[in-house]
Amino acid sequence: QVQLVESGGGLVQAGGSLRLSCAASGRTSSGYAMGWFRQAPGKEREFVAAIAWSGGTTYYAVSVKGRFTISRDNAKNTVYLQMSSLKPEDTAVYYCATNRRPAIGDPATYNYWGQGTQVTVSS
Repeated sequence: QVQLVESGGGLVQAGGSLRLSCAASGRTSSGYAMGWFRQAPGKEREFVAAIAWSGGTTYYAVSVKGRFTISRDNAKNTVYLQMSSLKPEDTAVYYCATNRRPAIGDPATYNYWGQGTQVTVSS
């Protein structure tokens, strides 16, 4: 029912910035939240940020708070992740995901996922 496509990943030096986009198609509603997760080789998929459609409340992992900003454009059905002050430990494949009333930081509660976009931060 819902398809997600991420874009905007790439290679940057430490301290640089990238802006990721996630375009959604299919039916969504104000009851859906959008989240960003990332996964590095050999590591579990971890929560990065999320935004609720109802009220636009945002949530961030402690590791990225103050450096990353999640936002939305409801007219374009798109969410963004602005990443600044990037660190080598931010290197991972970044995925966007959505579901109706997920448990925000729990990837198991998101049913729809994009294909991922690689972010590599060099030291």
